[in-house]
Amino acid sequence: MSMYNPISGGIETGFMSQYLDALSMVERLHRLLLDVIKDEFERLGVLEINAVQALMLFNIGENEVTAGELKSRGYYQGSNVSYNLKKLVDMGYMHHQRSEIDRRSVRVRLTDRGREVRRVVAELFERHATGLEERKVLSLDGIEEINSSLKRIERYWTDQIRYIY
Repeated sequence: MSMYNPISGGIETGFMSQYLDALSMVERLHRLLLDVIKDEFERLGVLEINAVQALMLFNIGENEVTAGELKSRGYYQGSNVSYNLKKLVDMGYMHHQRSEIDRRSVRVRLTDRGREVRRVVAELFERHATGLEERKVLSLDGIEEINSSLKRIERYWTDQIRYIY
């Protein structure tokens, strides 16, 4: 398959084409995941929380974290973290507490209401995992290979960033 490469202005074949397809797929899958989460909450009549916030609650889980920790783990970008954490605290999905050591730092954890959102997302993911396996969309070997490949790309990109600075 050939693909137009906007960087070189030419047609790419082979590995470059497949790499660009993979990058596009990762972006589309992320957006689609957010749409799936949004649809689940709309179906349940929970409209005050958005998909990014629900996913954030799922990822935080039972941990107590700071905005900086969420950013450093690579889950979220810059100001969106602070904005979403503030909204989640204001809506009662998270508790916040100033650090005793560094008064500028705020630690957050889920409230019972936040844990309920986390449970909804976890059940959604469980249904998806079961469906993917039962319908033979993916096998355990297949998902392990995908995860292994994505982790190698993550390490490669991380190394590229480290070498730049």
